[in-house]
Amino acid sequence: MLNIGMDLLTRVADIARRAGARILTVYETDFDVETKGDASPVTQADRLAEALITEAIRGEITADHPIVGEEAAEAEGLIQPEAPVFWLVDPLDGTKEFVKRNGEFTVNIALVENGEPVLGVVHLPVLDETFLAAAGLGAFKRTGDGPLVPISARVAPAAGVTAVVSRSHGAEEADAFLARYRVAERIGAGSSLKFCRVAEGAADIYPRFGRTMEWDTAAGHAVVRFAGGQVVTTDGRPLTYGKPGLENPHFIVTGKGIGRDG
Repeated sequence: MLNIGMDLLTRVADIARRAGARILTVYETDFDVETKGDASPVTQADRLAEALITEAIRGEITADHPIVGEEAAEAEGLIQPEAPVFWLVDPLDGTKEFVKRNGEFTVNIALVENGEPVLGVVHLPVLDETFLAAAGLGAFKRTGDGPLVPISARVAPAAGVTAVVSRSHGAEEADAFLARYRVAERIGAGSSLKFCRVAEGAADIYPRFGRTMEWDTAAGHAVVRFAGGQVVTTDGRPLTYGKPGLENPHFIVTGKGIGRDG
């Protein structure tokens, strides 16, 4: 098993940042957009970034644990990881945001152990911001080559919660769910940036009722988890990884002092 320490965490963050730089080389061109079997978009940037991440993990960190990347998994058929320790990679989370050129797309890399995310990195290429977290270390944010700044989920204000919602997916069920809370503000965000907004205390709750896969959530889940928040299914169970089909149930992300029932 890998020794989860600051050295490993920062090395994974560096890989995510390099993948982000690769993505930007495509972002700045007149790129083509293809449509996958599930009607979601894919670009050359997705494939280039996943190849870089996979090669870097195997060559620079370890080849001992399986890597489940979105593009390879969907191309080869979704396979449930049989190993207790594996990587989950979404090389370009928020391809719709990438296509819209609004900057709110991320690189997600997570390490899963016995169904739980124990390390996660979320990198925003356009802003050169990285959220990173691991068991025993806590959660941090770094801009460019700057220092690691600890982040923490906040206690929900008595005046009302700030809810973060998707920019690209239907919000009808989320609206119905949020009706049980006193919502003071709603902010929009794309990709796994929504997890990070809760983790850094900019928002208190993120309900997700649309379809997601494990690679969409594991890295952001780790950041929230080690920032003091939680990610649970709509019936209160922990969101776990390595499920058959790799598809998530609906889930709720919360900061401190807020429950899924209001």
